[in-house]
Amino acid sequence: MRFIALLILIIPGIAATFGIKLMRDAFFGEFYPLFFHVGIQFTVGLILLLSGLAFIGGFIMFRDRKRNLTKGKYKNNK
Repeated sequence: MRFIALLILIIPGIAATFGIKLMRDAFFGEFYPLFFHVGIQFTVGLILLLSGLAFIGGFIMFRDRKRNLTKGKYKNNK
């Protein structure tokens, strides 16, 4: 079960890392032929970075809420 959870976290981590690489390459002028413009490459990299970080952050927050490690800060008001 922990191996599956690790795989679930590794895939968005790789996507976020690739997003950083795309943004860095766009900033320094390295162009991938897959993208039509350097600005599109930077935007796709930013989207990959933010979505990967959001997924990992949400996963950690969900796990901490489930184990009652948030000390009442983020309780649902249902």
